[in-house]
Amino acid sequence: MIEMKRLTGAEVTPHLDDLARMRIEVFREYPYLYDGSEGYERGYLESYAASPRSVFVLAVEDGEVVGVSTGLPLLEAGDSFNAPFVAAGIDPATVFYFGESVLRAGARGQGIGHRFFDEREAHAAALGFPVTAFCAVERPADHPLKPDGYRPHDAFWGKRGYVKRPAIQARFSWQQIDAAEKVPNVLTFWTRG
Repeated sequence: MIEMKRLTGAEVTPHLDDLARMRIEVFREYPYLYDGSEGYERGYLESYAASPRSVFVLAVEDGEVVGVSTGLPLLEAGDSFNAPFVAAGIDPATVFYFGESVLRAGARGQGIGHRFFDEREAHAAALGFPVTAFCAVERPADHPLKPDGYRPHDAFWGKRGYVKRPAIQARFSWQQIDAAEKVPNVLTFWTRG
């Protein structure tokens, strides 16, 4: 049985090391192919924990965190996230940004993805945000590391009411498992509201 816990801001601090390791583990998988470090990940998570309006939704099984989903007001996510919305004519102050959802393989297929969205959407609504958004990395259909049978989450996100916004994109570079140097990546935003 997986229990869901919604924490805000610094309430998540006791879990940061575990969450950093889990982000590295799950984001190594396709499509992110991320080769991260615990130090960087902890710092990233601390930036979310510093916001009293942030949210961390934890999936806990037998006392162990097996998944996390995060979010915070877009204005607190930094210029790299805000600028694409400004360019598209959307006021970042109206947007609550969903950072990521990571779930260990053994916990998938149990509806946790829906619960992650339910909890984050409820948190954003309680804070009065009319728009929620997240971004996802773009990969070519013929990417050499794409696993057989891979299904993107586009249909799931669409059923939740999110619309892909190809005109709203961000660009980030990160170390990947398939490259010696950091790789530039395009991430496209999806919005609802």
